[in-house]
Amino acid sequence: MLGYLRRNKNLSIGLVLLLIVALFALLGRVFWDLALAEPLSGRANQEPSWDHPLGTDRQARDLLAVMVVGTPKTLYVGLAAGVIGVSIGTVLGLLAAYFGGWIDALIRGVVDIGLTIPALLVLVLVAISLHAALTINQMAVVIGSFAWLFPTRTIRSQVLSIRERSYVQMARMSGANAAQVIFKEIMPNLLPYLAATFVGTVSGGVLASVGLDLLGLSELDSNTLGITLYWSNYYAALLHGLWWWFLPPVIIIMLLFVGLYLVSSGLDEFANPRTRRAV
Repeated sequence: MLGYLRRNKNLSIGLVLLLIVALFALLGRVFWDLALAEPLSGRANQEPSWDHPLGTDRQARDLLAVMVVGTPKTLYVGLAAGVIGVSIGTVLGLLAAYFGGWIDALIRGVVDIGLTIPALLVLVLVAISLHAALTINQMAVVIGSFAWLFPTRTIRSQVLSIRERSYVQMARMSGANAAQVIFKEIMPNLLPYLAATFVGTVSGGVLASVGLDLLGLSELDSNTLGITLYWSNYYAALLHGLWWWFLPPVIIIMLLFVGLYLVSSGLDEFANPRTRRAV
């Protein structure tokens, strides 16, 4: 395993970046006072110092505490959306590819139509129609309910390839039913690809949550990374030279995206033998 990680640079670098973000969030809860993330917990607009390593914002919140609190919340939305999206996409992709016929035509038609609609626009309309700011859990469900379209298409295409392989045909000829073929023959070979799809869906979920936060459609006191950027934009932090307000969430979001992208790319290399490097 370690030898493969040394060869798979994308996967190893991506895991390191995600580990850095995870350690920041975990160790921050141990060594820093999270009560400082509340408004009026200190002096406003303070530059980074020993007492406030990332400074404070106009609401007098310690930005290090805000980052420690907000990073897991933002990642939670992405993970929940990934679980929901990939779970639905796996079921629909398997049904469409394995059984074919009208089931495949119906699922493929819905997916093709859904992919032509701008996802962020639909999420904004859904959020507005709820007539209330979205909580973290509501945002995760809303994003996850629209995150299954692309996984369904890609998983369907992968299952179409796997079901024609000789070991699947032999299982059918030996009298195995559909459930046995799917769970014993197809799913084990689909798992690496599902892992890569899940990581990509998590990345999309994080992006969608940040977008909704920036539009002010979620709870404005939730202290997520996106909400921090919303307040920095609301108070024109860039124009007032408060660089320490918007830079930390941008850096953490970049680390998350780059890490997730590299992990997804590395897992795709592992799942696809044609792109796998030789020892």
